[in-house]
Amino acid sequence: MDEHLEILKEGKYIRLLRRGDWEFVQRTNCTGIVIIIAMTEDQKVIFVRQYRAPVNCDVIEFPAGLVNDGGCPETTAQAAMRELQEETGYEAEEVVPVFSGPGGAGASSDILTFFLARRIRKVANGGGDASERITVYEIPLMQVEEWLKQMAGQGVPADPKIYAGLYFLKTYNKNS
Repeated sequence: MDEHLEILKEGKYIRLLRRGDWEFVQRTNCTGIVIIIAMTEDQKVIFVRQYRAPVNCDVIEFPAGLVNDGGCPETTAQAAMRELQEETGYEAEEVVPVFSGPGGAGASSDILTFFLARRIRKVANGGGDASERITVYEIPLMQVEEWLKQMAGQGVPADPKIYAGLYFLKTYNKNS
């Protein structure tokens, strides 16, 4: 049974809500979030690095983005294809959904959908849209964990969702 939902504060992109005694945030500018797990034919995993204001530093992540960002209707798969190209310059022949679930169920209503990008090829520079400053990395699969440790040692943490994505990537490689 759904308890009363109260809007405590609303900003341009998020609102603070209360359900019973629980406070949480909800995005107002999208219908979901996609995370794209991509690897080149020569086994290099595609990562992005970008500044994240809530933690006040650059963070290593998989390419990701908002579904229906900007008001144009799109499916999660269309958003995944768009975000992969915008952020990394890579185009995928197809994206396959592998998992969907809450991203931070204790603080946010965000639902994340992970996609595997298949048969990718570089078609542009990437770097994100005008509001983003994204650096793209191509890291050999066998060196990813060491590289992530090195980046953390330089003050650039990894989004923990990377480890879920690597699990899916390794499982996919075993089964294909």
